[in-house]
Amino acid sequence: MRGIFDTHAHYDDEAFDGDREEILSELEKQGYSGIVDIGASFDSCKKAVELSESHNIVYATVGIHPDCIEDFFEGGDSKNTSDNKVIGEMYNMIKNHKKVVAVGEIGLDYHNMTCEKDVQAVWFRAQLDMAKELSMPVVIHSREAERDTEVILKEYAGKLPPSIMHCYSYSKESAREFIKMDYYLGIGGVVTFKNAKKLVEAVEDTPISRIVLETDCPYLSPEPNRGKRNSSLNLPFIVEKIAQIKNIDPEEVIEVTTSNAKKLYGISL
Repeated sequence: MRGIFDTHAHYDDEAFDGDREEILSELEKQGYSGIVDIGASFDSCKKAVELSESHNIVYATVGIHPDCIEDFFEGGDSKNTSDNKVIGEMYNMIKNHKKVVAVGEIGLDYHNMTCEKDVQAVWFRAQLDMAKELSMPVVIHSREAERDTEVILKEYAGKLPPSIMHCYSYSKESAREFIKMDYYLGIGGVVTFKNAKKLVEAVEDTPISRIVLETDCPYLSPEPNRGKRNSSLNLPFIVEKIAQIKNIDPEEVIEVTTSNAKKLYGISL
C-alpha cells in the first residue's frame, strides 16, 4: 500500500535499537510517504530530530509527554514556566530544524499520574503557548482526561493551526467537539481490537477528511499482531479496518489520510 503516512511513531525508542535502520529502509522501499517520530521526553525529542535529519522519510515533533513532565522542573519549581531552560531549548530545536513539524506529544494523562493534575495542566498550557507563538500544530495525548483536555483546548480554539488528537479513544460526541476546534483524529491499532466499540462508532461518525493514520509504535499493534512490537509496516491492517467501517476503498483511505497528514503538518504535497 504505497503512499501511507504514519503521523505518530517512536522509532527513537530502544525497542528499535536492533533493527531501526532496516525498518526505515523497508518503509522507504515500500513507498511510505512519511513517518513522524514523536517527542515524548526531552531526550527523545533530540533523538527524533536526529532521525529526521538522517532519513528522508522521517519528520519530527518536539514536546514533553505528561508522563515526562519532570523533565521541565528537575531541581526547580514544578510550576514555574518563566525562563525555563527546557522550554528555551525546545524553542531553539523547533526554530533551527526544518523537519520539526509540530509540538507534541503534549497533554494530560490521568491513568499513570506521574504528576498531579494541576502540574500537568501548567506544562500543557506552557507548551500550547509555545505552539501558538510559533504557529505550530500540536499532537495531543489525552488519557482518562477527556473533560479537562476539552476545557483547556477550548481556551486555544482558533489560536492554533489544525492539529491531532493522538490515539483517539473517546466518544463520537466528543470527537465532534474536537473537530469543531480543528482537530483531526489519530486512528491506530486500537480500532482493530474486539473491545473497541466506542472507537469504531467514532470512526464511523467522523468524516474521512478528519482522520489521520498512526501506529504509536512500538506500542499498540493492531490485530492480528496484537501484543507484538508494532511498526509502520502494520498500517495496512488499520487501513483495511477503517475502509471496512466506512464502506470505502482502502486506497481512498490512504489517499485522503495522507493528504490530511501532509496538509496539517505543512509538508509539501
